[in-house]
Amino acid sequence: MPLIDRECVRRLLESEDPDATLVFVRGDCVVLPAGDVDDAHKGLVIARRDDMLAHVPDGAPTDQVLDDLAHRLDNVVRDLGG
Repeated sequence: MPLIDRECVRRLLESEDPDATLVFVRGDCVVLPAGDVDDAHKGLVIARRDDMLAHVPDGAPTDQVLDDLAHRLDNVVRDLGG
């Protein structure tokens, strides 16, 4: 069962916050402004929107693109011990 799914990635990419950050907190993916990530959660940062946009082709991302990104991010969470 994946820890990060396409909807997590979609929320990150569609966030209106210019510095949106995906954080894995207590088993859930949460999108927060980078300034809201406190010291206790900095080690749980999975990705920043700007970093993910480099992997998205022009236009709206397809479900396949979102699934591919979710798979990559799911591996990051698992490497962190999520």
